[in-house]
Amino acid sequence: MVNKNILKIRKKLDKLDNKLLNIIKKRTHLVNLVIKNKKFKKDIVDKKRISIILKNISKKSKKIKIDTKLTQKIWISMIKAFIDYEYRNFKKKL
Repeated sequence: MVNKNILKIRKKLDKLDNKLLNIIKKRTHLVNLVIKNKKFKKDIVDKKRISIILKNISKKSKKIKIDTKLTQKIWISMIKAFIDYEYRNFKKKL
């Protein structure tokens, strides 16, 4: 038997996923603008910026009481995915 509470929660999760997809689309647009402004492929990975981003996410996560390990894993994953995206699209200069 299917738990009705779980179904309701899953519907909310699905709506939230749709919002996240729209946010990812907006982020991708901004990354495309960054790609256009980078002259060399070696400029794609900015370790200093990545470090700053992860520190900020950790601080903000603590402040609003979100598990910092969770947010770190999500952001590291997202950063890696966008770095891969930049490498794949660098020559195209979207």
